[in-house]
Amino acid sequence: MKIELIDIKEGYRLIHKFHYSKVLPKLTKYVLGHRNDNGDIDAVMTLGWGVRPKHTIKKLFPRLSTEDYLEIGKLCLDDKLPRNSESQFISSCLKEFKKYHPEIALIFTWADGMLGKPGFVYQACNFLYGGFIWTDSYFFNGEKIHPRATGKIGGRPNNELLKELGWEHYRGKQFRYCYFLCSHKEQKQLLKESTVIWSTNYPKMSDLCWKKYVDGKWIISNPPEYNGSLKFNNSSKIYNWYKNNPTLSEFDADEVSREKHLVTNKDGVGQFHPSALVRQNNNVRT
Repeated sequence: MKIELIDIKEGYRLIHKFHYSKVLPKLTKYVLGHRNDNGDIDAVMTLGWGVRPKHTIKKLFPRLSTEDYLEIGKLCLDDKLPRNSESQFISSCLKEFKKYHPEIALIFTWADGMLGKPGFVYQACNFLYGGFIWTDSYFFNGEKIHPRATGKIGGRPNNELLKELGWEHYRGKQFRYCYFLCSHKEQKQLLKESTVIWSTNYPKMSDLCWKKYVDGKWIISNPPEYNGSLKFNNSSKIYNWYKNNPTLSEFDADEVSREKHLVTNKDGVGQFHPSALVRQNNNVRT
């Protein structure tokens, strides 16, 4: 499977059409894709960091820092592709990426148990599993609202405000996975130093669990209804660009990110030139 670095705008077309969440991670650095025989993108994987890059890696591997790892932000494939295409695509992406970035020790990602995903696709790619955490989200008419987004309404709502807004508050699991790109010797040392145990003792569907906040207490519940992510800001520039459907040349790469996390210079990562596969010495917000 041939993998190439693609333009964020091409990748977003596929994500908008097929992914359950249209929100792109702010700290996206690379977008890898695969083209079908017609030249259209039918698979996309973004690499970058989550909202707290340094905190994330230091908590798991104290010796590493942001320049030593990347996170899978979005993984999206055309629904027409055959089964097992996801694992084949991920494996091909990591194999290709490793050629150009030997300085990256590992790839980290989460499987969202809140939405019923134990991480089967990562298990099929031989990622190591590092346990889970409980996370919480709000839901309104089937749309997911991340707790960080509640700042738009003055902070997390109390029980009374939840009822007034018509929101539902759920807890669910997030499952950790990582894939080492470094040497076997370095991997062995990192596993020894890690603060969590990594193994192939993978979670199953039976390990999924949800709790709902009802009248001031948490009770075991069914999974929340989910239709998509509610976006207060709506990643507006990308979203509005897509709705108007201009040609790629009509949309400046500088407009891709509200805070220019994607755009760093005119010759590298920002415009997603092939040269972006060569390591860039950019500052990473921690």
